Amino acid sequence: MIVLDVDGTMTDGAINIGSRGELFKTFDGKDGMGIALWHHVGFKTAIITGRKSEIVKNRAEELRIESVTQGVVDKRKAYADLKEKYNISDKDIAYIGDDLNDLPVLKKVGLAIAVGDATDEVKSRVHMVTEKRGGHGAIREAIEFILKAQGRWDALMDELF
Repeated sequence: MIVLDVDGTMTDGAINIGSRGELFKTFDGKDGMGIALWHHVGFKTAIITGRKSEIVKNRAEELRIESVTQGVVDKRKAYADLKEKYNISDKDIAYIGDDLNDLPVLKKVGLAIAVGDATDEVKSRVHMVTEKRGGHGAIREAIEFILKAQGRWDALMDELF
C-alpha cells in the first residue's frame, strides 16, 4: 500500500481560494497515471491529509483511491486505523509526504519517501527523496521506483503498452 499526503505531495502545496471562498488545487496527470498503474498490479492507495476538501474527495474517487481520511491533525491514529482496516503491517506500507506533520507516520512505515521539495527535516529522516517536486510527478517517480525494484515494471509495460 502507498499512503499519500495531499498538500505538497499530490499537489504543489499551493492553496488557491477564489473570491467566493472556493478552493482550487492542481494535481499532476503523471501522478494519476502512476496511481492507476499501482492499482493495476493489485496494490492499494490511501490518503491521509490535514486539510478537508471536496476537491480531494473528488480526485480520490477519480483515481479509485479507496481510503481517504481528511481533516486529521495527528496522522498516527488515521494510520493505525488504516493498518487495522486492511490488516497490513508497517513493512508493507510506503508513505509519501513533505512536511513535519508527516514525520510521525514516515518514522513507522517500511518505505518512507519525501518529495523533492519537502522540508529539510523530513528529507533527512526518510529512505528516499524523489527528484521531482510535490504535485509535479513525485508520486509517479516513487511508484516507478518501487515497481522496478520489485521486478514488476517491465511486465507491466509489456502487458499494457
